[in-house]
Amino acid sequence: MASFFIPLTGLQSDSTALNTIANDLANMNTTAFKSQKVNFSDLFYQQIGSAGSGDPIQVGAGVQVSSIETAFAQGSINTTGNSTDVALNGSGFFVLSNGGGQEYTRAGNFSLDSNGNLVTQNGLGVMGYPATDGVVNTNAPLTAISVPVGQVEQPQATSTFNMLANLNAGAESGTSFPAQVTVYDSLGISHVATVTYTQTGTNTWSYSAALPAADFTSGTSTPVTGTMSFDSSGNLTSVTPTGGSATAVGTAAGDTSTITVGFSGLADGAANMSMKWNLLGSSGTPVISQVSAASAVSSTSQNGYASGQYQSFTIASDGTVSATFSNGQQKAVGQLALANVANVQGLQMLGDGDYAATLASGTPSIGISGTAGRGTLQDGALEESNVNISAEFSDLIIAQRAFEANSKAVTTFDTVTQETINMIH
Repeated sequence: MASFFIPLTGLQSDSTALNTIANDLANMNTTAFKSQKVNFSDLFYQQIGSAGSGDPIQVGAGVQVSSIETAFAQGSINTTGNSTDVALNGSGFFVLSNGGGQEYTRAGNFSLDSNGNLVTQNGLGVMGYPATDGVVNTNAPLTAISVPVGQVEQPQATSTFNMLANLNAGAESGTSFPAQVTVYDSLGISHVATVTYTQTGTNTWSYSAALPAADFTSGTSTPVTGTMSFDSSGNLTSVTPTGGSATAVGTAAGDTSTITVGFSGLADGAANMSMKWNLLGSSGTPVISQVSAASAVSSTSQNGYASGQYQSFTIASDGTVSATFSNGQQKAVGQLALANVANVQGLQMLGDGDYAATLASGTPSIGISGTAGRGTLQDGALEESNVNISAEFSDLIIAQRAFEANSKAVTTFDTVTQETINMIH
């Protein structure tokens, strides 16, 4: 009978609302949890007649749950200091691999498995773009993000070095000034290269680059030598390698910007060293000058390093995962991918904070953070639940009152029915 059916639809719908509120409150401390709200709509109507004016007289059939909307509003960001925690600030989802397809989540409380793979709390692999020799390729297919835990980074032999220096224009002829720079061979073993500058004439200095004699199997070092010339303003204008011809220093055609320095027969068994001594800075001007001031080296740099043991990793705001090694080097090992969908309400909720794309959500658009409307990342932090406890308690009272009202309608009709039966008897 309608008088029973109608309040029963109300009880069922209100029960769904109460369950939804209870689920929100239960997950108020769940990482990146998104609260939900139940929407109702009335059922079909039956026309039982018409008024004198012709207006239809209609009786409703109750209520139904028309939708349950998920509030994808941003949750608060809480700093944890844990390098495996990542907070997503803005729209988007982390991309996960479930073995046979992709899932999506906003919960960035990741961890590392025994193989160094970045995984979620339920063991799904976190996906991103691969890196080769420290360079991320965002055009490559997605792959699992793997951190080189326990691995050793191979050494890199020095191939370039430079020296920001000044040679004293007032020095007497024959005055020598030694300058040193540490370089590395192919085995990652360091050597101290000494460049000795000697004043040989007006605006002219000779140079001699050598390693210690003990670094060679023969016990002797063959230095790389030549001459540097300066103009009246103290600018380096040309270099003349021993046995070669003078070449202008600069960036024009035919000019040179480097001096080739090589050493062979290293005692440690490393490959022959071949290095470029950079004479120009990033602005294209010489880094060696000659003015009336004490000869001095302001700084040196080179691109080689020894081998290093993995120590830690960090995740940048653009999702780049960089490993740090004991030799002080940092190396990109991948970049987290983020996904967006046209209709977030169309996502299927799978539990554990995971979602699956559906026809209603649309095909996910995958890229890197900070592009195409995707949010940015914060390492060592987590997004909290966006449950508003005050609003939930208010909705809870409303749902409770509605449930009680529908319960009263059932008991009232039960009383009326009993009275009707008693009239018959």
